[in-house]
Amino acid sequence: MDYIRRGAERGTANFGWLNSHHSFSFGSYYDPQHMGFGVLRVINDDTVAPGAGFDTHGHRDMEIISYILEGSIEHQDSMGHKNRIDAGEVQRMSAGHGVMHSEYNASQDDTLRFLQIWITPNQQGVEPGYEQKVIHQQDKLTELVSADGRNGSLRLHQDVILSRIQLDKDESLSLEAPQRSGYLHIINGTARVSQRGELLTLNPADALGCHSVRPLTITATSHEPLTALWFDMPPVAL
Repeated sequence: MDYIRRGAERGTANFGWLNSHHSFSFGSYYDPQHMGFGVLRVINDDTVAPGAGFDTHGHRDMEIISYILEGSIEHQDSMGHKNRIDAGEVQRMSAGHGVMHSEYNASQDDTLRFLQIWITPNQQGVEPGYEQKVIHQQDKLTELVSADGRNGSLRLHQDVILSRIQLDKDESLSLEAPQRSGYLHIINGTARVSQRGELLTLNPADALGCHSVRPLTITATSHEPLTALWFDMPPVAL
């Protein structure tokens, strides 16, 4: 494990209507030790008050993924999409040469919580694009987003496979890709992670990065099922 990011140490921003935790430097939060991991640039854990949200704003040359944890988002963009994205759904927006969009909590009563993920694309100036989908868990490791849309996943402009891990207590998953880098972000439950004799316990919102995915074993250790995101990425420079 070459990079460890504890959830309790993340940057924070609280605007009343928005309470956000930043895994990497974002907005007014800046930490040169946490600028991203390879092409993974942003993981924001956003909680939005009922009826509140992000007014229309612009992006370009970024792959933006929203993973809805609680509640629903009302999304509208300059490509003509006006969609509701519910808990359990995954949304991918390629900003490309430029897109405007807004995101609001669809409920006037309940909070919205989602992970906003930014990945640097391997192509600039592409035509903006949009997809959303419910992707049911097929196995311990299920692809959500990939460059080639494998196994029904959403497509993005980068050599990244974003997968969801789900494990019951004492279940394990082993990963190995020595020519690739990996990043693990815990959503729910706790995990014991082992790699080359090194052991690490991860709690919700904790994360780790590996410059080379040599036998990495993830074991669920709490009664609550483990849910995590796994980013299989191009090699990250040391």
